[in-house]
Amino acid sequence: MTTRSRLSCIAVLLALAFGMPAFAQGQLPAETSAKVDAAVSDVMARTGVPSVSLGIVQGGRVVFTKAYGRARLEPPMPATPEMLYAIGSISKQFTAACLLLLQEEGRLSVDDPVGKYFPELTRANDVTIRHILSHTSGYRDYAPQDYTIPEWTKPTTAQKIVREWATQPLDFEPGTQYQYSNTNFNIAGLIVEKVSGERFWSFLSRRILVPLGMTHTVDLDAGHEKVQPTGYMRHALGPLRPAIIEAPGWYFADGSMAMPVEDLLKWDISVMNRSVLKPASYAAMETEVKLKSGEGAHYGLGVSLSTRDGHRVVSHGGEVGGFVASNTVFPDDKLAVAVLTNQSASPAAGSVARAVAALLLPGGTGGSPDGTVARAESQARTIVSELQQGRIDRTQFTANCNFYFDEVALGDHKASLAPLGPVQAVRQASSSLRGGMTFRAFDVSFAGGMRLRLTTYTTKDGKLEQFILGPVG
Repeated sequence: MTTRSRLSCIAVLLALAFGMPAFAQGQLPAETSAKVDAAVSDVMARTGVPSVSLGIVQGGRVVFTKAYGRARLEPPMPATPEMLYAIGSISKQFTAACLLLLQEEGRLSVDDPVGKYFPELTRANDVTIRHILSHTSGYRDYAPQDYTIPEWTKPTTAQKIVREWATQPLDFEPGTQYQYSNTNFNIAGLIVEKVSGERFWSFLSRRILVPLGMTHTVDLDAGHEKVQPTGYMRHALGPLRPAIIEAPGWYFADGSMAMPVEDLLKWDISVMNRSVLKPASYAAMETEVKLKSGEGAHYGLGVSLSTRDGHRVVSHGGEVGGFVASNTVFPDDKLAVAVLTNQSASPAAGSVARAVAALLLPGGTGGSPDGTVARAESQARTIVSELQQGRIDRTQFTANCNFYFDEVALGDHKASLAPLGPVQAVRQASSSLRGGMTFRAFDVSFAGGMRLRLTTYTTKDGKLEQFILGPVG
């Protein structure tokens, strides 16, 4: 091996171990930077996520960008903050901004019925643009799963998705419930196209990306090859494997964007500075939508809304095949934390975001169980025990979930779960509705001391559409 080769190997190893900064920015105090590094390293060690690309805005300016771990396992490639990662549903706030720009020009109103643009959709005269932007429309989610189902491996179009999913009966009366639905934002993107006379990506680029200098952001549907990191998946505690990537047509206005972390921070700064939309549009985006009952939806137009220790939070997560992202903005504090990762169904992005935000602006979390929990916990415990033996009762699962549990998946589950010892406890941490199904998150503990996170989706007829085990974030 030559001296140059040795130095290259050493450089790669150092980059993998300590991360690779984009710039010698140095705006964060050294002590804070060290704490950030430690927090990221802790989450990566607990979750096994291959890489993290992290960006921080403080005082309204970028103070930190750094990447950790490996963008690709074989052949090894260290992650760098210049690399593009898919941001999934974080894209939705950009779509909402496109519609608000059109409203500012008087070309539509967010209180228009969707029937004005697509009269063939179910209850089109009762569902408004505001309903679809706030997930209160009743249109069923076409993509709630945290793994790639067979249907997503076949090419499609946004028009076809909307025709199939937004012509079904509504899951609930418009405005009476909040249920997250990607179908809503495909409709939103098609409305942008119809009103503007431009392709969605062309309008988004011309009106938002170019003015903000987001010059490295790409449309996944047309430029997936520009995303350098490999997206991975994992069965329980089994090895990381390349994720199954969605076919063309599945990336649109609900989750089509990929970018380096600094481009996302440029958007976050624009949200703080109110530099793209008019004040009234930002107020509309960041005002919690109220259900007909008067209850808050904890969602505005394309963004989740909450408070942390009295500080206002505008946030969103995102996931597509092989990638999970988290974006958290404290607009009144001029603080933002953006986290990009390359593993499906991993809690790492959210965990890093919470840990880093706590260093800069302390906050808290919570969760709750429910009266029907015992049955769900018992079922989950039985299935985890069966997976330790490399088998499942396939009658409990949908066709999509049975596809997920192929022989490789069953082998990975057995090999990684059996050594943990008997299941000691399964406790439901949270539940919600999405896609006409019940989502549940569980904490699973084993006799050997290991704790895992389990997420499930259950259909109305009691079948499991998802059953994903992984490390606790």
